[in-house]
Amino acid sequence: MNNQEKELYLERYNERTHLFGRIGLLIGIILLISAPFAMGIVLDAMPDLSAFGKGLAQIAIIYIPSCIVEFLIYTPMLGAGGSYLAFITGNLINMKIPCALNARDIAGTEAGTTENEIVSTLSIAVSSLVTTVVIALGVFLIIPLRPVLESEVLQPAFNNVVPALFGAMAFKYFSRGKKLVAIPLIVMTVLFICVPSLISSVGFLMLLSGAITIAHSFILFRKEGKELEAKQSE
Repeated sequence: MNNQEKELYLERYNERTHLFGRIGLLIGIILLISAPFAMGIVLDAMPDLSAFGKGLAQIAIIYIPSCIVEFLIYTPMLGAGGSYLAFITGNLINMKIPCALNARDIAGTEAGTTENEIVSTLSIAVSSLVTTVVIALGVFLIIPLRPVLESEVLQPAFNNVVPALFGAMAFKYFSRGKKLVAIPLIVMTVLFICVPSLISSVGFLMLLSGAITIAHSFILFRKEGKELEAKQSE
């Protein structure tokens, strides 16, 4: 396959990815919205729509900015196919992002490349299938496992699953760019210690930490560029 044929193939791949991705998202949104209303109509248990609208508005104010931030941050990492799958199946922070990043490291691909997009799509698809199987097993085993899962001994472990997961992943990435990570890490750590209630506003703080990181990286880039020019002029 020469370069021209490869470009045509990748163009068709991207077109079909967006086509099926949009169709899947549309079907998913219709099912998510219609299922509760269908149950309410069939069971004659429809909620007060005015109260529903007020509650939805209060939640939307919180989650819409967070969703926008997640879209801007995660889409370049996952590519088109991975983003369609991840955003419709959910559990991005807990499951999809760690799985995609780990698969990228194993495959040795770089963010923004076609290879990385394919690897991300496959890894997220496998993660979704595994999650579905685990949930199905959990439904069947919930009764015998309930005493174990509700044990007071295990509650601290469940509360620290996500910090433990991302702590291990963060160290690997932080160690690669200590200069770039230092300032946003210190700022966020001090902010959370001084104002613990901000933990519930992670979506907004992701935008802040991302802006700090981008600004810091730009400053470092300019500084290294000037140093390189000075060496070349000598």
